[in-house]
Amino acid sequence: MAGPDPAVAAVRVAVRRALCDLAPGAGVLVACSGGPDSLALAAGTAFVAARAGVPAGAVVVDHGWSPASAEVARHAGQACAELGLEPVEVVAVDGRAAPGRGGPEAVARAARYAALDAAAARHRAVAVLLGHTVDDQAETVLLGLARGSGARSLAGMPPRRGLLRRPLLGLTRATTSAACAALGLTPWLDPANDDPAYARARLRAALGEVRVLLGEALGPGLDAALARTADLLREDADALDAAAADLLARARVEESAASGADAGQGGDAGQGGDAGQGGDAGQGRRRLALDVAVLRGAPAAVRRRALLAAIREAGSPAGALGRRHMLAVDALVVAWHGQKAARLPGRVEARRACGKLFLTFES
Repeated sequence: MAGPDPAVAAVRVAVRRALCDLAPGAGVLVACSGGPDSLALAAGTAFVAARAGVPAGAVVVDHGWSPASAEVARHAGQACAELGLEPVEVVAVDGRAAPGRGGPEAVARAARYAALDAAAARHRAVAVLLGHTVDDQAETVLLGLARGSGARSLAGMPPRRGLLRRPLLGLTRATTSAACAALGLTPWLDPANDDPAYARARLRAALGEVRVLLGEALGPGLDAALARTADLLREDADALDAAAADLLARARVEESAASGADAGQGGDAGQGGDAGQGGDAGQGRRRLALDVAVLRGAPAAVRRRALLAAIREAGSPAGALGRRHMLAVDALVVAWHGQKAARLPGRVEARRACGKLFLTFES
């Protein structure tokens, strides 16, 4: 008896590997847009889950980007139900809010993940499965390169993070499309994927030409090579983030120990400090105090990660922080010459006084 189509089998194997560690009775949700990747994932999950005794449902997020989006979401939900997933929920979110840093794609992504988290909580799901493929991973790495991003961004999308799991990161977009065709499924093709208004769509169009050029010059396998690069960088970034978390914990100063800076003792003794800016009185609310000596002794990559985490904790929005902000704060630690406070996005101020780095949220 003939087995399943190779593409269908590949999807099922990938899903089986992603679910193999679940406890008996633990439920999962598939995030399905109705596109080829998520529809293939929904089909593979329905097949594997039914045989493994894993409760599996689906959640479809309607971003409201077009008048037809509600109908597209309804069809995607119906397809998931017909595959045997239960429950199936269609959730409408506002994906058209005024975009901040990162543009409308970032706004929609944040709304989508918030909706998925909420759906998982409602249905007590232990995992949410996403349909990203190796093609998506390659595009993510290239977008990071184009933006001059660091290792964390170039590390791409992890196979797992919290509730989120990406079973198909080892498969190509061609494989998911072939799986849908073999199963007689008709996926929805999002016109936004070809809209040059979006950075990823522009990259996707250009990447087709790049694949041809590099394939001729260097041989095939560009996407797989970029994905391997992401895996390697993720290992490095994880190690650096762990070291930064340890550094930040060691550098923290209790508020009572740092209170001397509030008595008008502006700058580091003998170094021409920020006279008259010592205290927070009338200016804001102290959030963090860090020991400069502890920070200064760490490697730059670790120190700057620790500072970034501290700045975010103090209230500065991550998406608004640029390298120039980080370098200004780092200079307060390693290149101190009496400079004034660094003003950061989100009304956060970084200043040095009495051997301490103070991060203050200005009310």
